[in-house]
Amino acid sequence: MANAYTSPIPVKKTHLGNALSSEWTKIKSVRSTMWTLGIFLALVIGIGLLAVANTSYEDYQGYPFTLPAFFGLMLGQICLITLGVLVTSSEYGTGMIRTTFTASPQRYRVLAAKMIVFFVIAFVVSAGSVLLVGLASSAANSGPGAGDVPWGPTVLKGGLYVSLLGVLALSVGSMLRHSAGAITAMLGVVLLPAILPVFLQIWESTHKLGEKMSEYNAINSLAYIFRLDGEGGGGNSQLVLLACVTAAAVVGAFALLEKRDV
Repeated sequence: MANAYTSPIPVKKTHLGNALSSEWTKIKSVRSTMWTLGIFLALVIGIGLLAVANTSYEDYQGYPFTLPAFFGLMLGQICLITLGVLVTSSEYGTGMIRTTFTASPQRYRVLAAKMIVFFVIAFVVSAGSVLLVGLASSAANSGPGAGDVPWGPTVLKGGLYVSLLGVLALSVGSMLRHSAGAITAMLGVVLLPAILPVFLQIWESTHKLGEKMSEYNAINSLAYIFRLDGEGGGGNSQLVLLACVTAAAVVGAFALLEKRDV
């Protein structure tokens, strides 16, 4: 058409990179991110260095140098779970999700960007803190037979495990759209499998279930990753199970995202 309007403002087609930039800006500018990550670092590094200062090289014979990070990571995982929930549910709670979806109508792109940005931050922070504790432990406790178990895999798998827990929490937050409810649900996922086996193993009919639940709960899974079981599995099966559960939750979050109103 001869009289067709042409905007003087350059119009560019949006893509995932724009959504990633937006989510990065949001997640780094809210106080909850700094507080939860700060507490996470204080727990993992603080408790880890405290353990390093109270151990000697004999304590690391048959164990990786990253072992002190395990104790802080048990508590620190709650911080990443909380942050994962808040990344999505806080926007629903304040109503800002309407603005987000107005600016980016492709809802799947927004959720994908949230997951990617959160996972990268969680993995860098968690793996980095475990690595720092491992380096400090190696420097302070080197000796005959100490640290003969490779500790590089514990850095990667430990960081990956708690980061996947955070992504699972993010997916649950997206599905429930309620911060308190999603955090409570995730605390149940972490704590109940660690408590129930005590009762399930009382009866013969549920003994096997109790054993499996004890083997795959979040706390014991981290123990396997840090080789506290003394075997060579390294928590691989626990990591695979969590990856499958997280993938199922991610699929559920994407499916519900398109079916429900804001």
